[in-house]
Amino acid sequence: MGALSVRDVCKQFGTSKVIHNVSFEVPDGSFTVFVGPSGCGKSTLLRMICGLESVTSGEVVIDGAEVNDVAAARRGLAMVFQSYALYPHMTVYQNMAFGLENIATPKAEIARRVAEAARMLRLEPYLSRKPTALSGGQRQRVAIGRAIVREPKIFLFDEPLSNLDAELRVDMRAELAALHRRLQSTMVYVTHDQVEAMTLADQIVVLRAGRVEQVGRPLDLYNAPANRFVAGFIGSPRMNFLDGEFAEARDGCAVVSLPGFGLVATDRRADGLAPGARLTLGIRPEHAAIDPVGVVKGGITLVEQLGGLSTVRIDAFDLTVQIAGQTSLRLGETAHIGLPRENLHVFDAAGLALARKDAA
Repeated sequence: MGALSVRDVCKQFGTSKVIHNVSFEVPDGSFTVFVGPSGCGKSTLLRMICGLESVTSGEVVIDGAEVNDVAAARRGLAMVFQSYALYPHMTVYQNMAFGLENIATPKAEIARRVAEAARMLRLEPYLSRKPTALSGGQRQRVAIGRAIVREPKIFLFDEPLSNLDAELRVDMRAELAALHRRLQSTMVYVTHDQVEAMTLADQIVVLRAGRVEQVGRPLDLYNAPANRFVAGFIGSPRMNFLDGEFAEARDGCAVVSLPGFGLVATDRRADGLAPGARLTLGIRPEHAAIDPVGVVKGGITLVEQLGGLSTVRIDAFDLTVQIAGQTSLRLGETAHIGLPRENLHVFDAAGLALARKDAA
């Protein structure tokens, strides 16, 4: 079992409060990712779950038992850090076995667990090598293997791929996803990289300034962000934002006036909106479209040709459009951009998303 509950947890250093009443559930066997910008409290929260930081108030509950006052070594967790933290004078086998030796695990059991982890992580040819004879990816696999042999209730990962190059990160993401499928263990993973979050997670916890902005499945956060921050953080390239104001309601839905361009109809509820209220339209680059009759017009300031994909940016609202395939558009030309109603998000002055008219 490896269910985790974080209930109204706060963390304070002196007079500075860094985690604010955070609550969420991590189901047994799930892969949950904490994502957010640097300094948002991701690692601090992970360290409180692990027991390396105390909890100022609230509860950390593992499998129904509150563990606030339980020592880190007795929580049944295993943590993989950003730095590999391998002992340079020990072989791969010795590094993986060391923690088990410290708790007097029988040698036969240590050998069985290390052999199984090495097989799983494709480390069998390297068991007699020392860390200096390994690549970065191999070292990270050893660090993960050291966690696996402990057979923990929950694995905790604190930005484990951030020291790897881009190509190796992609490979290691695939390996971690496959590892989760094989072990079917609960994993909690910290990253500032939303691509890692989207590709690895069953559930994402989006954090900002020590607060939870939204919790949900990756595509739920992509398709229905709760606020402007989540909308801008999830998705690559980031969502476009076009500032305007509430013009009128049509069939209960908001019509937004974009200064200098005209009116844009949406399928978002206009409940409680006053004329002139500030609203922001959001549209993802892959949903915006080059359209001769599009409402937004501007000069092209950037064209990126990637072969199977093209990116075009126009000066109006610094709007980015992603086009499948190649484009004949050139710098300095004028482009009209369509904003399909079904792909528009609308945010109020506080940054909260307006609900769709057909939402339950």
